[in-house]
Amino acid sequence: MQAVILVSEAEWNGLLNEVARLRTEVEKLSTPAAPPDRILTVREAALYLRLKPEGVRNARRQGRLQGLHINEKEWGFRLSELTRYLTRYNRRPLDGPLPN
Repeated sequence: MQAVILVSEAEWNGLLNEVARLRTEVEKLSTPAAPPDRILTVREAALYLRLKPEGVRNARRQGRLQGLHINEKEWGFRLSELTRYLTRYNRRPLDGPLPN
C-alpha cells in the first residue's frame, strides 16, 4: 500500500527552491578552509625580511610589526603579517624557499 500526498504546484516549487538553497549551503560548508598561517620565529622572520633579529624586535616594539607570544621569552610572527610589512614598507622578501 502506498500513500499519496497531493501538493499544490506553488508549494512544490517552494520546496524545490528550498532544497536547492540547502544544497548550495552544504557545498559552501564542505569546501576546504584555507590552511593556517605559518608562524616564524624571530630569526626566521629576520631572514625572510632581510633584517637582523634585533631589527625585527625593534619593529615589533615600535608597533610596525605585530607579533605573538610563543612562550614567556620568545615571539613569533605570522607569515601574512610579515608579507604585509614588506608591502607597506616597500621591501623585497627573501628569494627562494622559507627557512624550515
